[in-house]
Amino acid sequence: MNSPAESNRCRGYPAETESDLKLAELILYIARISEGDDTFGSTKLNKILFMADFEAYRKLGSPITGAEYQSLPHGPAPRRLMPVMEKLCESGSAAVRIEQRFGYEQKRPIALREPDLSLFSADEIALVDRIVRLLWGFTARDVSELSHRFIGWQLAEQGEIIPYGLALLAADRELSEEGNKVAQELSEYAASLLP
Repeated sequence: MNSPAESNRCRGYPAETESDLKLAELILYIARISEGDDTFGSTKLNKILFMADFEAYRKLGSPITGAEYQSLPHGPAPRRLMPVMEKLCESGSAAVRIEQRFGYEQKRPIALREPDLSLFSADEIALVDRIVRLLWGFTARDVSELSHRFIGWQLAEQGEIIPYGLALLAADRELSEEGNKVAQELSEYAASLLP
């Protein structure tokens, strides 16, 4: 049996890891189903990926892609998004269209081929579909502000990896000092479990 990286070479995408392969195929899927959403761009893609992976961890017991997410000033983002997008574009699987929107430059990912959905369960695809529908029409600013409510982003230093275990904490309530201490301990414990 071929590894994910070997099996995907025939589609023109040279994935190095299973996580990169799943991230690439999920990017294509999200770009494809978001074609009619005028507010869809790279920032929104970041947030949909983040919400899908962390919600899958919370509801299904594991993330969809397994990608590492880092804390950035405008919210969480997959650490490998840029290299994976570059490979998708180089392989002819995707493109990025730059448009002017409300005085800002919008970088809009475009899928140039069908994604390989065999890598995902029906529950994972249903979860992604639900998140895309919920965020339809939300601007990049809207989804960034929404991601700032996640306690994992609030606790992490800029550039730091956000452990998936923090998805189990409530995202929309303030924590007490004791709650912050427990959240930090959980974060450290969850980080120690990551490879």
